[in-house]
Amino acid sequence: MSGTVTEQTGRPTESSHSFSSAETVLTAGQLPKFTDVGLFVIAVCVSAAVLALMGSFNLAGALVLGVVIFLVCIYALSFAVEGRRRAANRLARYIIFGAFVLALIPLVSLLVEVTSRGLARFDLDYFTMSKRNIVGDGGGASHAITGTLIVTGIATVVSVPVGLLTAIYLVEYGKGWVKRTITFLVDVMTGIPSIVAGLFAYGLFAVLFSPGSKSGLAGAVALSVLMIPYVVRSSEEIIRLVPNSLREASYALGVTRWRTILKVVLPTSISGIVSGVILAIARVIGETAPLLVTMGFTDSLVTNPLPGGGANDVNPMTSLPVFVYYEYTRPGKPQDAFFDRAWTGALVLVLIVMALNIVGRIVAKKFAPKLNR
Repeated sequence: MSGTVTEQTGRPTESSHSFSSAETVLTAGQLPKFTDVGLFVIAVCVSAAVLALMGSFNLAGALVLGVVIFLVCIYALSFAVEGRRRAANRLARYIIFGAFVLALIPLVSLLVEVTSRGLARFDLDYFTMSKRNIVGDGGGASHAITGTLIVTGIATVVSVPVGLLTAIYLVEYGKGWVKRTITFLVDVMTGIPSIVAGLFAYGLFAVLFSPGSKSGLAGAVALSVLMIPYVVRSSEEIIRLVPNSLREASYALGVTRWRTILKVVLPTSISGIVSGVILAIARVIGETAPLLVTMGFTDSLVTNPLPGGGANDVNPMTSLPVFVYYEYTRPGKPQDAFFDRAWTGALVLVLIVMALNIVGRIVAKKFAPKLNR
């Protein structure tokens, strides 16, 4: 009744007031499209001029001071034209974008540095020749690349089944103190230093074979100790994301638990599991300390990872990170040849990790569940 009387008298109702307020907010003033870019350029120029007048000009300082000036000015300008909410939103957006750029700078600079320095020896000889009988220029890292692929492959073959089955147990079967104990131990293993894994593998092979035993298999065991907890944690989180409704539907059809895991849970989570495995491989493929302890070093091509190839069960292999370490820390004459081989080895490591990520994405996309069926 009151609402009708108000309409008849022509007075605005409460709802009309609210609507007009919302309309005012939506149609409030806005800054021109290129205000942000122009203000940023002006802020950087002003900061550069101030630093130049103070006699301490440098590009990094000008950018940092310019960003601070820009954030203050854009907030004040937006507050005056667009209001407090939009000004706060604009400020938060640029702070987040700045944090992203700040995190991207080391990665981009690393890739540029490694690529520019590594291309000096990125040739056919580097991939087909070892460093045996090479004193200065020439030679390659075929023995180190082969050792890396063999050792990392063995570690992956060991770690993925163990880690995946452990994750399945924790999610699908584990209960009580057993589950809590396994979870605690996995968390502890995730944070152990890599040299501890190397010492463990070295001590294990010293007991099984002889003191001082070095081989590719020992290095693979050390990498497996580092890799398994990452596979467990990533696979566990992904398997937990599988909806329980899928499991219950399978159980309602009379399917056993193990078959439900095999046919429903794993296919549904295969994309995330593959991504986790790729991250775990990338985590260990660049390890140096445990391989220095367990594998040793040689300039010759060795394809047999088993111990027993020499006296005292010593059959050393070389991995690419260890090769880069020795080339850079113990250069001979001329030094540039050793440094070039080291930088090219670092570039090859980066390319291997990139290739693994590409393969992982292809596999994950191919085997991911098709939702449009």
